[in-house]
Amino acid sequence: MSSCCSTAGRVGGGRAVTPDSMIALHGKAGEVVAVKGGESFVGSNEAVIAADGEGPARKVNIADFYLEIETVTNRRFADFVAATGYQTEAEKYGCTAVFSPLLTEEKLAAQNVAETPWWTRVHGAFWAMPEGPGSSIDDRLDHPVTQVSWNDAVAFAAWVGGRLPTEAEWEHAARGGNRSRCYPWGDEEPNDTDIFCNIWQGRFPYHNTLADGFLGTAPVRSYAPTESGFYNLVGNVWEWSADAFRIRSLSRQAKLRNANAAKHGDKVLKGGSFLCHKSYCYRYRIAARMGLSADSAASNTGFRIAYDQMPFNAK
Repeated sequence: MSSCCSTAGRVGGGRAVTPDSMIALHGKAGEVVAVKGGESFVGSNEAVIAADGEGPARKVNIADFYLEIETVTNRRFADFVAATGYQTEAEKYGCTAVFSPLLTEEKLAAQNVAETPWWTRVHGAFWAMPEGPGSSIDDRLDHPVTQVSWNDAVAFAAWVGGRLPTEAEWEHAARGGNRSRCYPWGDEEPNDTDIFCNIWQGRFPYHNTLADGFLGTAPVRSYAPTESGFYNLVGNVWEWSADAFRIRSLSRQAKLRNANAAKHGDKVLKGGSFLCHKSYCYRYRIAARMGLSADSAASNTGFRIAYDQMPFNAK
């Protein structure tokens, strides 16, 4: 099963950029939920996409932590940039991956990706102009920030005194503790009638029925939250985690993928995005995962923040 975004995401050639360690810790934390740790697990013994390293399930011990209830919004990221002057990697490289149907001007398209023609590289696209020059986030301030790399996410996390969650922490929070479930809301499969998250409806990539009302991202508090209070843990945007991407297998395919991941500094993303569909990219499940280089950015990558302790300036 192919990924909806991995080919187009890498725009910096795998060149990792170390975030500015001097960024002041004065950003305001978002609203958080306290997550009780303990013995838990990550992955699944019923892996759907085994090549991604979804399984087998393995036990982990997780310390108590705090996790923001929503992904970081365009509004919060704008505050970060205004306060620090931070420049994202998409801005430095001058080109990033845009979901082609979101483009309003085809002339902005620099190059389509052969394996995934619904992605195009666009010069001048970055978080504030996510579809390139002429686009804007003015009417999307409550949507998740996109076109942000892992390095960008780490820099923002440092500004608010937090960090990215580990893959195990993210799964533990999404399952509501040490229990087995396919999705954050349970095991009921979303469809065009029962809509639990922002994913693709219709025939990917040819026709989206827009049954959920969105071709691209949705506001971060769309749809019902989990019992714990988390919004949009699956669908909408992929979420960067703290972990390096690695497949725990001795197969030849896994060894090759791990070598490539190590070469490019790939990190784990969780949750899938608005481009996921069961027929093509069935990755809006809790156990699903994807790896992209730390400098990758695209129309469907974002992040949320974790904390070891209750942030003193949380909402």
